Amino acid sequence: MKLLLTSAGIKNMSIHDALVDLLGKPIAESNALCIPTATHAIPGGAGHAWRLINGRAPTPLCELGWKSLGVLELTALPSVKEELWVPMVQDTDALLVGGGDCLYLCYWMRKSGLADLLPSLRRETVYVEVSAGSMVVTSIGIQILYEDFGGTIVEEAYDGLNPPAGSDRALGLVNFSLFPHLDGGNPENSLANFGKLAATTPVPTYAIDDQTAIKVTDGTVEVVSEGHWKLFTP
Repeated sequence: MKLLLTSAGIKNMSIHDALVDLLGKPIAESNALCIPTATHAIPGGAGHAWRLINGRAPTPLCELGWKSLGVLELTALPSVKEELWVPMVQDTDALLVGGGDCLYLCYWMRKSGLADLLPSLRRETVYVEVSAGSMVVTSIGIQILYEDFGGTIVEEAYDGLNPPAGSDRALGLVNFSLFPHLDGGNPENSLANFGKLAATTPVPTYAIDDQTAIKVTDGTVEVVSEGHWKLFTP
């Protein structure tokens, strides 16, 4: 499986070209599944999900001209037989994971069974992520990051409304951490603040703005950018 970790989707031609390169064929010949789950746990989540799926979100993913586009809602998967959705995921060319609540997405990645399936997907599958979708595949816990982004950590017991703190461990598909939305207008997303956070992590940490993406192929990491980014080393 290949990864394209973005802060805000396919925002420029450099990131677009990186996606096509990872797919190994034109987008118009590629099938995709959109995962809007992370939006449900933020204010106005239903509207955010609709805009993502319909290509009207500020994070371009679904409007790129895919050959076919489906929706994979993680919260529904535990109630669906695996033979109805696993082959669909295995056959798709790209998984498009929208942004939103990091802990909620990480919880449902595991609860749905998708997290266990990802490492076994064919090499040609491209995992394309926005913001929270990018953060959950990193190799450190996201609880401290979530707190610094203004989230509220809840207790272990899952009440159906809040993700448990026990879901704070990221999926570990890459051996680095990621801070999206560098200098995106929020003072907490400044390079100085990200540097302080990176100093607490035991792995390399990329801070990327909305014009930047991290491309991962067979463990090789490449920064694709028309904007600003910085790599912090432990």
